Amino acid sequence: MSTMQDIVKAIMADPQNEDYTKAGIEPLFTAPKSARINIVGQAPGIKAQESRLYWNDPSGDNLRDWLGIDRDTFYSSDKIAVIPMDFYYPGKGKSGDLPPRKGFAQKWHPLILQELPDISLTLLIGNYAQHYYLQQKPSVKLTDNVKAYKNFLPDFFPLVHPSPRNNIWQKKNPWFKEEVLPDLKKLVKDILENDAKTDL
Repeated sequence: MSTMQDIVKAIMADPQNEDYTKAGIEPLFTAPKSARINIVGQAPGIKAQESRLYWNDPSGDNLRDWLGIDRDTFYSSDKIAVIPMDFYYPGKGKSGDLPPRKGFAQKWHPLILQELPDISLTLLIGNYAQHYYLQQKPSVKLTDNVKAYKNFLPDFFPLVHPSPRNNIWQKKNPWFKEEVLPDLKKLVKDILENDAKTDL
């Protein structure tokens, strides 16, 4: 049995996830051994959890456009890992979904990432991912991180959530489309193309 299968079993056996496991809900993430890019978002939405397919919505379409990759590359190339801050839908809050549960990423991400030796770039989507991976205080603002994205390269690339609801944010911050996205696409292209050459 592979280590990743062992990790999944351990996640499902953890008392923190007992209610999900009893309901037959498995953790939703993907971590191919050959992954080159890791996408860290907040947590699966209810539709993703029910369909067992992450980023299969307009937000995912926007994200793939930002990255300059198609659905086949995203889902089937084994070059993309998707390891959110929580692997289960956390429930509904007063203004949208609840945040990922505290301590979840700290417990499981290091174990999973040990099995992914070839990650070149980690995309940090939203405040929770950025504050955790960049070791920041909650007071640090997402817009400031995204604007200063070059400071976190080559390992991390902070991003706003690609939800259509953030179109207003993009209009207020035209530099994102003009400066950030072209650099992001180039990075992703270089990583995947260099990897393809290595595979030849």
